[in-house]
Amino acid sequence: MKVLVTGAGGFVGKGLVPCLERQGHVVVRAVRAAREDGEVSIGEIGPDTDWRAALDGVEAVVHLAARVHVMQAEDSSSRQAFHQVNTAGTLNLARQAALAGVRRLVFLSSIKVLGEEGVLTASSLPRPADAYGQSKWAAEQGLHAVAMETGLEVVILRPPLVYGPGVGANFARLMHWVRCGIPLPLGGVRNRRSLLALGNLVDAVGWVLRHPAAAGRTYLLSDGEDVSTPDLIRGLARALSRPVRLLAVPPFLLRGLGNLLGRRAEIDRLLGSLVVDASAIRSELGWSPPLTLAAGLDVLVAREGGMERSHSCHPIS
Repeated sequence: MKVLVTGAGGFVGKGLVPCLERQGHVVVRAVRAAREDGEVSIGEIGPDTDWRAALDGVEAVVHLAARVHVMQAEDSSSRQAFHQVNTAGTLNLARQAALAGVRRLVFLSSIKVLGEEGVLTASSLPRPADAYGQSKWAAEQGLHAVAMETGLEVVILRPPLVYGPGVGANFARLMHWVRCGIPLPLGGVRNRRSLLALGNLVDAVGWVLRHPAAAGRTYLLSDGEDVSTPDLIRGLARALSRPVRLLAVPPFLLRGLGNLLGRRAEIDRLLGSLVVDASAIRSELGWSPPLTLAAGLDVLVAREGGMERSHSCHPIS
């Protein structure tokens, strides 16, 4: 199958493209500025992006490209930017894909469509709390409308936090702290969080690309192992061959410190619970994650760990 992957140069795209190629697919990589064979320049993504060259002969699209979530104050300008890329840009691609004869479009949405905490299931009502989640939810609704109008087969995936080689943001910071042996005041946290290994995500994308029963469906994803923040730190320490250094500081003190430092949202993610029920894709499509949490952490460390161990433990922002 000839597959267009948008955001092919990003964190997920770099894991997905070789996986699809190993499965025998011909992959067209959509990037801002093409530099290699197999890449197609599409520039900025928005309501006016011209996808015709990228869609030539394509049978399926995996839409990964997005304006990503960042923890900062939102204003009307940032909300509009999320809408332009994640909503209007996605629907523009879907309409052009349908006109080009594309059969199926897989859209990487986010668990943030359903909220930021609690136990989230296939029947949970959407409660996006920020502009990023709202833009993804609006895109999902628009994609269903395009599917009804054109017959395009849309599959929507809602992952939680994805970790793997190349991961950034909070997960990269946590890994850095564990590698450097920094005592972490998280030993008293009693939360549960669902995660998703990059290898499991790309396997699920390959699965829904070809499974006939996936058309028109929305699936939540996870590794299937809910873990506390202290247990995640222990898992990282094991994978990195580092000692575990956890201090049992009461969570209310950590939240107070987060407020003082202006990092409440970051602290809430370390302390709060977000459990994802991904049973629907297992029961309906027969998919199960090939990697356990421990195996996913081992893959991360095996590909980046040697370099991490050789670096000095300088502060990272």
